[in-house]
Order: sequence, then structure tokens, then C-alpha cells
Amino acid sequence: MRILITNDDGIRAPGLRALVEVAREFGEVKVVAPDHERSACGHALTMREPLRMKPFPWDGIEAWEVSGVPTDCVNLGRHAAFDDRVDLLLSGINAGPNLGFDITYSGTVGGAMEGTINGIRSIAVSMALFVDGAPIHWETSQAWLREHLGALIAAPLRPLTFLNVNVPSIALPGLRGHRVTVMGQRVYADRVESREDPWGRTYFWQGGSIVEQGELPGTDVDAINQGYVSITPITLDWTDQTGLTDLRRAVGAGA
Repeated sequence: MRILITNDDGIRAPGLRALVEVAREFGEVKVVAPDHERSACGHALTMREPLRMKPFPWDGIEAWEVSGVPTDCVNLGRHAAFDDRVDLLLSGINAGPNLGFDITYSGTVGGAMEGTINGIRSIAVSMALFVDGAPIHWETSQAWLREHLGALIAAPLRPLTFLNVNVPSIALPGLRGHRVTVMGQRVYADRVESREDPWGRTYFWQGGSIVEQGELPGTDVDAINQGYVSITPITLDWTDQTGLTDLRRAVGAGA
């Protein structure tokens, strides 16, 4: 199996190394990742500047660092690393959760989206760490992936669908198992904060505190809050199929 791995935390990120250690047990691994952190870039694509791809030292495997975002890395990896013969795309392991609406911002998920668009079985993996400065239990995600990655690879998926996996950042004995979930809601309060620089000019920070609706049963947020790994199938067909008939009736249009 030919496995291409990327991330959005950069090629030097410990989560990338944790994922590579597991993936190389399942096939031939090559790494193509950003040369620095590209968090929250979503499914962006570099269009109006050149991309640089340089070999990166890695014990026993081929690896490259790219001057672009995860989507760029997937495309360059397909072209330059595997000559368009990739069987599996893994993106991660992200140092933080990608739950609910946050997946639309996530570069980790963006990498999996690009793999899916190109017909590659794709899986995004993230560590659900919620407290700044708390230890990230990479060993928990590694142990869970070693046991379950084979099943994720073989699981039936509809076309244009990838898997978004979140692992609670807790010690392995505390992990309660895993659940297949739907996408929950993860929104922010006080999203934009304005400040002044020393010269009295206004500037802004985006962020805010998270308002999680974890009480919604069956969601990725709910599963993580209860100590389960969350596995969410995400489809790239964003069409609201259930609302098509009502919309056509409302605007007087046919199929």
C-alpha cells in the first residue's frame, strides 16, 4: 500500500512523526508536509506564487517540505512522490481537535479533502486537547490507530467521503472506545477583539472562547467529551438533498 502523509502543523511537528511511526507498519510511506505551521488554512490552494519542494531528512523514508499549504502538499505528493499512484492519504496527527464547524477551517481536514477529490481514500486524524499546556498523549492515538487503522482503510465509504478522526488527549487506560458520529456544533463567542498599538492605531485578533454544544447526542463533540474516539464520515457533496424539492417549488424551477 502506498501511503502519502501530510499535516498542517509543519514537517517538524511531533504529531506527524507519531503518525508516520504507525503508518509505516501498513505500507510504503512518503511524507510531504508544509515547511512551517499552516493551521486554520482550510482547503486553501496556492495559485499565484511558486511552490518550493525540498527533501527533508527522515530515517528510512522519503520526505519533503513544501512552501505551501496541506492541499498543495497533497498535489505535489501525488505528482512528485508517488507519480499519481497513492492508495491512502493520512493527514495529521493534529495538535488539537477538529470537531464540528471547525473542520471548515482546518488545514488537516483540508488535506483529507484534497485527497478525496483526487479519488484517494483519506483520513484526517487529530488529538482533542482542550487545555493549553496540558500534555498531548500521542501514545494514545498511536495505540488506537495501530489497532483500528486497518478497519478504517477497509470500511465501506460512499464516493466523495473521507473520515475525520478525533482522539481524546488522555492516557490510554482512560480511553473508553470509539464511536461513529455525526458532525456537532463548535462555535465561538466574542470572535473578534479590537486593540490599539502603541501609536493608537486599531488592530484585531480573531479567536474567542469556545461555546460547545456537547450535549447533542451522537456528535463528535459528545463522543470526545465522554472519552471516546470520534469517527465521522464527511462528504464533499454539500448539497442539501432534503431541501431540493422545497427550493425548486419556492423559486419555480425544475430539476
